[in-house]
Amino acid sequence: MKIAKSIALLLFLFSFSASSSVYGSADVTITFRGNKAKVKFHASDSLQVQTDGAHVHVTSLYRGHRLRVVVSGRSDDGQLLLTSAGKAQVRLEGLDLTCQDGAPLWLKNKKRVEIVAARRTDNILCIAACQDTARQKAAVVWSKDKVRFSGRGSLRLLAKGDGCKGVRAKGDVEVERLNLQVITTGNNLGEDLSWMERMGTGFMPGDSLGFPPGGFGPPPFGDFDMPPFGEFGPPPFEDFDMPPFGEFGPPPGDSLNIPFGGFGGPMKHKYLGTAKALKSLGRIIVTSGTLDVQTNSPGAEGIEGKQGVELSGGTVTVLAVDDAINANAPILFSGADVTARSTTNDAVDANDYSRPFFSWGQGQDDSEPTPMIVVTDGTVRAWSQVGPPEEGLDCDFSPIAISGGIVFTAGSGMGDMPSVPTSATAQQPTLLLTGLPITEGQPVSLTDDAERIVLQMVLPFSLQRSSTLLSHPSLKLGQRYTLRTVGYERTFSLTDSFTVVR
Repeated sequence: MKIAKSIALLLFLFSFSASSSVYGSADVTITFRGNKAKVKFHASDSLQVQTDGAHVHVTSLYRGHRLRVVVSGRSDDGQLLLTSAGKAQVRLEGLDLTCQDGAPLWLKNKKRVEIVAARRTDNILCIAACQDTARQKAAVVWSKDKVRFSGRGSLRLLAKGDGCKGVRAKGDVEVERLNLQVITTGNNLGEDLSWMERMGTGFMPGDSLGFPPGGFGPPPFGDFDMPPFGEFGPPPFEDFDMPPFGEFGPPPGDSLNIPFGGFGGPMKHKYLGTAKALKSLGRIIVTSGTLDVQTNSPGAEGIEGKQGVELSGGTVTVLAVDDAINANAPILFSGADVTARSTTNDAVDANDYSRPFFSWGQGQDDSEPTPMIVVTDGTVRAWSQVGPPEEGLDCDFSPIAISGGIVFTAGSGMGDMPSVPTSATAQQPTLLLTGLPITEGQPVSLTDDAERIVLQMVLPFSLQRSSTLLSHPSLKLGQRYTLRTVGYERTFSLTDSFTVVR
């Protein structure tokens, strides 16, 4: 009798164990099949799932337990909405999911969610349209907190609708190991010039930048991704693409096209609802894997981390219409192989909003500015193909710091003088070459005195004149080098840790 009871108990425990892990260790298993989704889970007070066709809403109240959701299958109009109180993992095991209106992966998370592409699986998430921008679902992956992309498979994020982003997160975005591709093909949702009238500037496209009587500084600039300002300034809005203005207005920057020493000149457009690829209100961090980013419309930046961008490993390739890589904080290159290319703006743009607009060089703030672009290792190719005043590396009046790695930029800058390091911040010898012509498909070669190639680059576009920063670990002070390309040859000596060759 006791043996029979023991066997029955063992069978019960085995049955319970099997039922609780029949789908691996997943709490929820979702299989999309056209206009329906098959869902398997164990309902409890802490876990509930609702389905409407191929739209699935998972709600988890777990805090100490990391929720695990496994997703596979295909649907042309489906969505996974995850509301989680604690950490969660969404494991993609061969998923092809398109949402016709809104984010196919909508994360209302209070803790970090990890999106994992299973080994040897190809996964695609696509957003076709973004009509629900007011509710912040205008992205392929929309995250209320931190999100990490990882795994040994591949993941492709396609944003096809106007105003649709690839990834939008309020917290940090991390990429490790994964083969991740993010492409946006939609247009921005329009332009807004009405705020100029409210400021009384009378400014119209093509005019020089005007100021109201008494002077209140330049109007707000940049891609706010927000509706027009109200009577008393911008309303609270979480998708505010820049920090509050300094004491005297915003610092000089590309979005105003303000040349050094003046306030005239044309002003760039202010686009609403831009189709950026990767946007985080925190940091964007890449430690390994492959990240391929492309945008295709005005105002669409490739990678934007409001609190910084850190690229420490892997291969990162960005082709963007607007800035390829942008931050309102330092951008750190510490081991990744990076190619950042913009067709109409800066390749890499780091802005320092910690100083008031009129403090630069005016004696109001004599502290040494913090380097906003820092290269310690890896390879950095930063290419702006549009011409002046856009640059390969742009950090306004803050210096660039280079202590290692390979750097090759192409761009222009103001009067052939782009953002540069100082002799103190160029801990690895660095050159600035002004007037360098770039010919599409033709090599630019740097050789030493023995005619050994130190560095050679081939660019996919042409520039009549380029201001180029070049740094390499093998460069030595006091040595002579020759730079050659089509119709150009210069021989020079490295006389300082930061040497200008004209």
